[in-house]
Amino acid sequence: MFLEIRIHGRGGQGIVTAAEMIAEAAILEGFYAQSIPLFGAERRGAPVSSSTRISESPIRRHSQVRNPHIVAVCDPILLYMKEVFDGVVDGTTLVINHKQEPQLKGFRVALLDATGIAVENGLVSAGWAILSTVIFGAVSKVTGVVSKGTVPKVIRSRWDGEAAERNVLAATAGYDGVKSW
Repeated sequence: MFLEIRIHGRGGQGIVTAAEMIAEAAILEGFYAQSIPLFGAERRGAPVSSSTRISESPIRRHSQVRNPHIVAVCDPILLYMKEVFDGVVDGTTLVINHKQEPQLKGFRVALLDATGIAVENGLVSAGWAILSTVIFGAVSKVTGVVSKGTVPKVIRSRWDGEAAERNVLAATAGYDGVKSW
């Protein structure tokens, strides 16, 4: 098993953190994993991407993910950017933060209202919904290799107290709430 994941979002949404947590969860599940951030303008609101690789054997490749099996899109406006679809093929799973299914042929689409879940759980900073844990939960489920019980362990290793519990609730809602067809 070799799985490549790419997450697209905007600076300040927690895209890099989400990719790191997916890798950490995969490692706790007994896999090899790595997280690869890609920074551009490094400013809030600028398009950002980050990637994760998960494998049953050591990972020797350390480049950016070029042919992802799963692509998470945290801002549906980014669906209009060419970079989101670079290297994807028919059958790639798209995890999209959106309330209704976009018309995308040839893909397996997994949908959730990540922004709504983040706001409900008080994960907002400077007016921006922080999506890291919600997307972490949703993508973890879609991978099929990260169990629901591992998700809170990863979050509690990063945050304490009320912040940890709000993020656990958001990640669990992402894990349970992602719908695919």
